[in-house]
Amino acid sequence: MKNLKDILYNVSVNEVYGSTDVQIKAITFNSKLVKPNSVFVAIKGVETDGHDYIESAQKNGATAVICENLPLNRADGVSYIVVEESKSALANMASNYFDNPSKKLQLVGVTGTNGKTTVASLANELFTRAGYKSGLISTVKILVANKEFKATHTTPDSLTINSYLDKMVKANVTHCFMEVSSHGIHQKRTEGLHFKGGVFTNLSQDHLDYHHTFKAYRDVKKLFFDNLPKTAFTLINCDDKNGEVMVQNTQAKTYRYALKNTADFKGKILESSLEGLLFSINKNELWSQLIGTFNAYNLVAVYGIASLLSLDKLETLRLISNLESVKGRFQCSIIDNKITLIIDYAHTPDALSNVLTTINSIRTGNEKLICVMGCGGDRDKDKRKKMGYIASKLSNLTIITSDNPRTENPEAIIAQIEAGVEPQDFKKIISITNRKQAIKVASQLAQKGDIVIIAGKGHETYQEIKGVRHNFDDYKVALKMFNNDLNT
Repeated sequence: MKNLKDILYNVSVNEVYGSTDVQIKAITFNSKLVKPNSVFVAIKGVETDGHDYIESAQKNGATAVICENLPLNRADGVSYIVVEESKSALANMASNYFDNPSKKLQLVGVTGTNGKTTVASLANELFTRAGYKSGLISTVKILVANKEFKATHTTPDSLTINSYLDKMVKANVTHCFMEVSSHGIHQKRTEGLHFKGGVFTNLSQDHLDYHHTFKAYRDVKKLFFDNLPKTAFTLINCDDKNGEVMVQNTQAKTYRYALKNTADFKGKILESSLEGLLFSINKNELWSQLIGTFNAYNLVAVYGIASLLSLDKLETLRLISNLESVKGRFQCSIIDNKITLIIDYAHTPDALSNVLTTINSIRTGNEKLICVMGCGGDRDKDKRKKMGYIASKLSNLTIITSDNPRTENPEAIIAQIEAGVEPQDFKKIISITNRKQAIKVASQLAQKGDIVIIAGKGHETYQEIKGVRHNFDDYKVALKMFNNDLNT
C-alpha cells in the first residue's frame, strides 16, 4: 500500500477534489482492472478516451481518479485529481509507486529507426558475459537477469516498464538496456525514468502514419535527449546528419561513434563476407560473426556503451568478438545445398536498402539474390512504393507478398508496392498474396549458392490478418519449406 500523496510527487496537479491522504494498492489505466483501493488514470488515447470509462472505474471500486477533465457524475468517497496531462501523470506515478527503480540501475535507452533491438540486445549480452546481472526491455523480449518475459511493445507502457525495472532491482540487476520508440516518447511512457545514457543509431522514414511528417518524427526522438540529465551521457551516430540535431539541447555529455567521420569511437571495416566482419574499433582489430556495414555500426555503438559504463576495453573487444546475431536481425543460415537463408526485420525503405546493399557488396555476383518482402497494413503507406523500387532494383528476383495486412486488403498493399517497380524491372517480380506460398516458391526457385532473404517480420511469430493473429514464424516456415524441397 502506498499513500496517494507520495505517488503524486512530481505530477503537475491543477485541482484536487477529495483527499490525497488515502492508501493505494494499485494503479491502472484499464477500468476493467480497477479494484478497491486502486487509482484509475484516464488516458486520452488514439482510438479511445479513458475519461469515457471513469464511471465504470468508480463502479469497480476506484479510490481515486486521475483525469484531465473532471467528470460530471462523481461518486462519494472517491478522490479526483485533475492533472495537466494524464500520460505524464501516469509515468511519474508509476515511478513513484515502485520507488523509482530506474535510479537504482544503470539504465541506457537506445533510440533510432534501425538498430535499436540489436544494440540493446547485444549490450545486454555483453554485460551478462562480463559477469554482470543485466536486464533488457526490447521488441523481441524482456529479460530480468536470465529470466525471460514476452514483449508486447517496443517500449511498454510506463506501469509495465517500472514493474520490470522493480523486478530487476529485486533480482540485484545492475544494468538495463532499453529500446526507446518514438511512440513511447510521444506517449510519455519513458517520462519519470532516470537514464544513465541515451544512444542514437540513425533516422529514416518510419511511422509517418502516426507522426505524419518526418520532422515531427525526428523532433519526438529529439525529446528523449532533451530530457536527459547532466549526469547522463549521449552516444550518437555522427555519420547520420540527424545525430547532431538530437543533441542540440541536451544537458548530457555527448560522445560520437562512426565508420566515416571522426569520432570518439571509430570503426573501420577491413574485410566483409557472409561469414562475418573483420574490422577495427579505435585501431583495435577484431573478428565478428555478425554480417554487414549496419552491424559494424551496431558493434561500435555497443563498444561505446561499454566504454562509457567503464568496462575494460580489451575485455570488451574480446566479448564483442563472441557476440551472436539477434533473432530476426540478419539471422543467417546455410541450407544443406549451400543456399544462404537470411531472416531480417527490415520493414523500412532504409533498412531494406541496407540489408540488400550489404548482401550485394559481399556476394560474388554468380548467385541469385531472391528477396521475399511485403509491407504492413494500417501503417505508413508512403513507404510501400519506395520499398517496391528498392527491392526490385537490388534483387535478382523479388517476391512481393503479405506482411501483417491487419485490417487492410493485402492485394491493395501489394499493388501499392508494385507501383514503385520500374517497367524494366517488371520481369524481376512475382506477387503472391499468401506469405507461406511466397516462401515456398522462393525455396523452389533457389538453386545451389543462391541467397534468399525474407524481410519484414524478423522475430515475429505471428501474422495479423483482418485483425486476427495467426501463428507464423518466417524462420520456421522457411526451414520447413527448404528442407521439404531437399527431400523431394
